[in-house]
Amino acid sequence: MTDGPALPSAAGLPASSAPAPGIFARQVRRTFGSVLAVADVSFVAPAGAVTALIGPNGSGKTTLLLMLAGLLRPDAGQINVAGFDMASHGYEARIRTGWMPDTLGTWDALSCAEIVTCYGQAYGMGKAFAAERARFMLERVYLAEYANAPARVLSRGQKQRLGLARALVHDPQVVLLDEPASGLDPRSRIELRDLLRALAEAGKTVLVSSHVLSELEEIADHSVFLQRGQSVDIRAIQRNITQRGWRLEALDPAALQAFLNAKNVPWRPGSAATTEVVVNLPNQESALALLKDAIAAGVPLHTIAPVSGRLEETYLSLDGERQ
Repeated sequence: MTDGPALPSAAGLPASSAPAPGIFARQVRRTFGSVLAVADVSFVAPAGAVTALIGPNGSGKTTLLLMLAGLLRPDAGQINVAGFDMASHGYEARIRTGWMPDTLGTWDALSCAEIVTCYGQAYGMGKAFAAERARFMLERVYLAEYANAPARVLSRGQKQRLGLARALVHDPQVVLLDEPASGLDPRSRIELRDLLRALAEAGKTVLVSSHVLSELEEIADHSVFLQRGQSVDIRAIQRNITQRGWRLEALDPAALQAFLNAKNVPWRPGSAATTEVVVNLPNQESALALLKDAIAAGVPLHTIAPVSGRLEETYLSLDGERQ
């Protein structure tokens, strides 16, 4: 990505008070009247990585993202973004942050290029440079052909891509994304995944909230789980996951089933469209041992894979996830 304009210096910020670039949140709390939206959230999202923000509806994800973006003030706790304390140096943090909400919320009468250019100017770019950055970003999200079209003609997925271009126009150090894959077709989802990995590899801090856990599994380096407005120790949850489903499929399904019966391994049919079976095993070591035994027994096993990813298993294991 091309470099944006020089950002204002943070003169007067003591070096010792700023953590490493990224996101740091400690005991963050936010209420709306009698509603406790975020009760107690602490986490670190490092630079150069994609961090997944995961939780059920109503767990406080969007409220937390709004506080990280500087659009809501926490009632308590500390937030540092890009090395700056949000309470005392909010401006310095905000100009280094790109925020993409789950809906575009823009001016439908303006063209896509005008919208992105306007946001570039809001971040201090000159008009010519902002227009150049806008053209570059629209090409990056595959909307160049709509540069002069009004936003109202875009589909839901195209508006999501326009929102991404808007969030990245000033080349931010920290990128906050709320359900960025909503409405995207499969090709656009792949392109989004590649873009987020490229941002992380360029040293950016990427925090993405999404319910598409299978895709987060492929791109996330770290994960933060929220439940009832609190951050959750996922290591403790994962330690308590004693069984994991594994899909098995062989060239000779009858031989596989006979093998499992002889080993006293309970199994159940898998997908109706296949001849696979599903077994529950405690860990990867057990799966490897079962694979070795099947090979030794001459079972033509060609597939062994987890039924679901670790993020999905952890999500479903949240205590009281479904209220």
